[in-house]
Amino acid sequence: MAFARPPRPGYTRAIPLPRPKRPLLYSHRGASRERPENTLPSFLRALEIGTDAIETDAHMTADGHVVLSHDPDGWRMCAVRKRIRDWPLAEVQSWDAGFGFVDADGHRPFAGRGYRIPTLAEVLDALPDTPLNIDLKQTDPPIAPAVVRLLRERDAERRVTLASFHREPLDLVRRLGYRGPTALSEDDIRWLLLAPRCVWRALRRPGDAAQVPPLHGRIRFARRRFIRKCHQLGLRVDYWTINDPGEAARLLDAGADGIMTDDPAAIAPVFRSRYPDFPSSAPPRPAGA
Repeated sequence: MAFARPPRPGYTRAIPLPRPKRPLLYSHRGASRERPENTLPSFLRALEIGTDAIETDAHMTADGHVVLSHDPDGWRMCAVRKRIRDWPLAEVQSWDAGFGFVDADGHRPFAGRGYRIPTLAEVLDALPDTPLNIDLKQTDPPIAPAVVRLLRERDAERRVTLASFHREPLDLVRRLGYRGPTALSEDDIRWLLLAPRCVWRALRRPGDAAQVPPLHGRIRFARRRFIRKCHQLGLRVDYWTINDPGEAARLLDAGADGIMTDDPAAIAPVFRSRYPDFPSSAPPRPAGA
């Protein structure tokens, strides 16, 4: 494992963040096993199932609108070979975001049915009480200022965790004085694994959550020892991407604080059987809704 430069000293948050009373179920890009990923219908379906929070990804259009898409271009989900950052919002939202969903039979049931890439503003307005976990995918040009500004305008900082594999977007988020939760970057996770607790505390932790896969190469994060260290340092531990109910149950037994899944319908029963306050699922909307 390469030893990167140490995390920069942390920042002082202006508002305290409440700790959830139980582990959280995140829908990864919405209910992406049932609906086209990162679309509002996918998010709504996940909430019908009972998920606590939505995990999504952000890019920015040429005219400065933050949109929710995992990929930097429209090829995989929309069959459009154009980069989001090179085109205005009107063009990006003309792409068919339902095309990329392929069901178990190899069909594309949502193609041509009006699915589109949503803006972050649209999702914040449509889901005013839903916690979000946003991965800042785009780094050039940086989108952190636009995201932070929008979250402040919507008074949404408290309910939105900002994340990135890269340190630079998160450093910028913190320099901008973001008052909501942030996740650790990949470099931060490396230091978390290697640094003694006293060293990490001296660095003044730069984030609130370690969001990791159970296994990365030869490094196993799905260990009670890792979770215990994070908890002692005041960090929550969320695991991605968990689509097997048995694996979700084992991670919860080990002390996980959150499970991110593509298939909330499969994982929700695990939560429902353990936590009395986990919501029951609502009847599904029609698939085209």
